[in-house]
Amino acid sequence: MSIANPPTLDDDAQLSAISKRLRRAHGQLGAIVRMLDEGASCEEIVIQMAAVSKAVNTAAFTLISASLKECLVNHEVDSGPMTAKFQKLFLSLA
Repeated sequence: MSIANPPTLDDDAQLSAISKRLRRAHGQLGAIVRMLDEGASCEEIVIQMAAVSKAVNTAAFTLISASLKECLVNHEVDSGPMTAKFQKLFLSLA
C-alpha cells in the first residue's frame, strides 16, 4: 500500500515541539554514554535510558497523531490507505 506523495507535517508548532523533545533526548543519550564511560551504576543508567525511550516514543506518537489530524482535514487524501498506514505506524511503536 504505497502513497504517491505521502503527506508531511505542516504544523510548525508541532514540528518545533517534536524537534525540541528529540534534541533533549539526544542530549540525554550522550549523557548515558558518558555515564557508561565513567562507570555509573546500572540503576542510574537504566533510569536515563527509560527517560530517553519515553521522550523518543512521545515524539513519535506526537508526530503520528499530528500528521493523522492533518490528513483527516485534507479532503484530497484517501483516508482508507492513510488510516491503515497510520495504524501500522502506531503499532510499530507498541
